[in-house]
Amino acid sequence: MPNTEPMTQRVELATVRDRLAVDGVITDYAVAVDDGDWEAYRGLFVPQGRADYRSAGGIEGEATAVAAWLAESMRLFPTRQHLIVNRRVRFGVWEQDTGDTAQVQADYVNPMATSGPAPTSCAAAGTPSRCCAPTTAGD
Repeated sequence: MPNTEPMTQRVELATVRDRLAVDGVITDYAVAVDDGDWEAYRGLFVPQGRADYRSAGGIEGEATAVAAWLAESMRLFPTRQHLIVNRRVRFGVWEQDTGDTAQVQADYVNPMATSGPAPTSCAAAGTPSRCCAPTTAGD
């Protein structure tokens, strides 16, 4: 019976490396948006990459167009902080793809503060004036 332990260890190591790489992209995304680094944001996408912000009241489109929209929209909120949590990463191979794929589902909390007075009377001084916090399906 052949020893498959080294092969199994390599596969497990590759999976850990892939998970860390995906986590790095998620973190780079949050930092780019929070810092308003739209060049770094665009750099996270492949040349024909797209982003979809429709569920948050935004647009869907090619990453460069979405980055321009974000740059304009985020000017209203000079203070912002993405907290991306409950990351669920699944790896696989899709029929139409030539290599490995990753599917990520994550929740986020995104407190944002305006530079002027809070738009709602319930926001206390110094607290975020808007907070986005989606829930996962089934919650």
